[in-house]
Amino acid sequence: MAAVTMGDGKGGGVRTLHLVAPSVVVLLIFSLVPLALTLWFSLHNYNFMHMERYRFNGITNYFYLFANPNLWTALRVTLQLVVEVLVVTLVLGSVLASLFETKFAGRGIARVLMISPFFVMPTVAAVVWKNLLMNPVNGIFAWLCKLVGAAPIDFLGDFPLTSVVAIVSWEWTPFAFLILVTAIQSLDESTLEAARIDGAGPISTFFSIQLPHLGRAIGVVTMIETIFLLSIFAEIAITTGGGPGVSSSNLTFLISQRLLNANDVGGASATGVVAIVLANIVAAVLIRVVAKRLDV
Repeated sequence: MAAVTMGDGKGGGVRTLHLVAPSVVVLLIFSLVPLALTLWFSLHNYNFMHMERYRFNGITNYFYLFANPNLWTALRVTLQLVVEVLVVTLVLGSVLASLFETKFAGRGIARVLMISPFFVMPTVAAVVWKNLLMNPVNGIFAWLCKLVGAAPIDFLGDFPLTSVVAIVSWEWTPFAFLILVTAIQSLDESTLEAARIDGAGPISTFFSIQLPHLGRAIGVVTMIETIFLLSIFAEIAITTGGGPGVSSSNLTFLISQRLLNANDVGGASATGVVAIVLANIVAAVLIRVVAKRLDV
């Protein structure tokens, strides 16, 4: 391995391999070892309740996995959840970032309240939405429906995936807002002033000046959010339990079901490998489509 050096500006160099190597080794251990174990277990018949049947069975786990219609439902739900949450958070984040750039009384306090949902734990957010807001009997939404003479809606039962999208969007919109409002603040004030002088209104200013300026920030938000949204679990487990049926089960929840309910380590590992492949495909697409815009 070639030695890693750092130039000192005088033609010499300071060897840094011994400084970098420990962190690289730790990173490789914590990333490659779990991946290797997942691949190994996915090729074995490994069930907690039947350890006597532990044996190598090749791609049998993958055969049964791809023959299971729940996998294709989970893939669809995973991608749908990611796309819908991204659309909601980017639209709301962009609009709110533009609105919060206008001066109004209490803007500082409003900004703090705006980003506060991002710091709420997913488990807590799911419990609050399930019991305080979406409960069809005692929830706030049910109370509002009764107030206008309408029948209460069982959101989690009738619209399970949409409800999960709403909860996750509530959690991640503050993140998109924080990045996008920072990007808008970097916009030259003279450009906005010139638009006002030319008679441009708030809507035309947003679409013609502010939104194009947010291109890079939108790319960053898309990449970061996608990484985390692919592994959403707590919101689904606490609110819908993946149901009704498997209508709101994503890949992460499907893995937990295989492991915790069926004690099938081999099947869960095979599903995990599929999730890893999906995540890498999405990452490759994002790098090619989104990250290139950062160099523009």
